[in-house]
Amino acid sequence: MKRSSSQRAALVGRRTAMGLVALVLLAAGVWSSWATAHHVVLAQGREHGTLTVTECGEETCTGRYEPDATSAARARVTVERSVAAGKGDRFPVVVKPGTDAVVRTGVPGLLHAWMPLGGAMVLAGFVIGGGLRMPRTAWGVGTAGAALLVATFVAL
Repeated sequence: MKRSSSQRAALVGRRTAMGLVALVLLAAGVWSSWATAHHVVLAQGREHGTLTVTECGEETCTGRYEPDATSAARARVTVERSVAAGKGDRFPVVVKPGTDAVVRTGVPGLLHAWMPLGGAMVLAGFVIGGGLRMPRTAWGVGTAGAALLVATFVAL
């Protein structure tokens, strides 16, 4: 059965709209992740050291910062609570320029930084599968996003 021109236009419109929704979801995930990830990915030339967690609040943890050879000493720095396991833990960090806030480095820090992208990929998988009718691509995108989220959970 041949489709009429209005049916073809509706199909093209739906696919275009769903493609834009999926693209916006993925772009938002990258944008949100990059706010933290660029400190980890582009860490060369930044202050590196080790954080020893001394206390945790509801959203942040604070602790002693032991600098590497090229870093300045700091009496107290803060890190996002979700990357700090608990009091007494030690892990490598990089200092955000111009602040006393730090970001966890290494594989756990990198995975945590890209976590918003993982969530966006899971959501985009549903849009790709349902709206674009591309089930294989949807499974691939959704599974990759879920794998990133699970790997982050395991690493932290």
